[in-house]
Amino acid sequence: MVKKSTLESILQEEMSDFWALLESEEKRIIAENFKIQNFKKNEIIYSEGETPTQLMCLLKGKVKIYKDGVGGRSQIIRLIRPVQYFGYRAYFSREAYVTAAAAIENSTVGFLPMPLVEEHIRKNNGLAWFFIKELSNDLGISDARTVNLTQKHIRGRLAESLLVLKENYGVEEDGLTLNIYMAREDLANLSNMTTSNAIRTLSSFTNEKIITVDGRRIQIIDEERLRKISKFG
Repeated sequence: MVKKSTLESILQEEMSDFWALLESEEKRIIAENFKIQNFKKNEIIYSEGETPTQLMCLLKGKVKIYKDGVGGRSQIIRLIRPVQYFGYRAYFSREAYVTAAAAIENSTVGFLPMPLVEEHIRKNNGLAWFFIKELSNDLGISDARTVNLTQKHIRGRLAESLLVLKENYGVEEDGLTLNIYMAREDLANLSNMTTSNAIRTLSSFTNEKIITVDGRRIQIIDEERLRKISKFG
């Protein structure tokens, strides 16, 4: 069991944007109800159709939000990085989850009961505006992704996905290698294409010396060309 002092430290340091909006008594109540849980790679965090009960915050690792589609294919809706909040929209809309979430790698997630969060939102205008902003940002990103995934050709979609991975998770010390090792199937699901198309397009980018690929390690060596492909689809 994690010590209360450790949980308070996580809230104060890792979730400082949220923590700073709370009054002293609110902080005490939140700290008493805050829990953390570790998830292994590919482990499900929540499933489509479940009733939402928790506000979730990714503290460490990488998480994908996805939806199963026709023929067993999945579509990755959003990628979560530390420290981002997720899993709460469905609670506010009083509906079951319409997506699922899973760990891309070993991850640590913080949990707060949504009824408690809602109670504090009703009394704390700053906290209410915080979640309005979070939801608005998510909606804006979702709108842009919807247009791009439906209007761009395969090369443009995959180029955009590689840039999204870089923007979300950064690169390793060499300044080139994406700091995420994603399976080809996941990369395809992020790009709204079949796995075979993703593999062929990666090979094409490699032959054009835009990227290099070593297993799941991808280096972007010509970002300017990749951005042009993403922009013009």
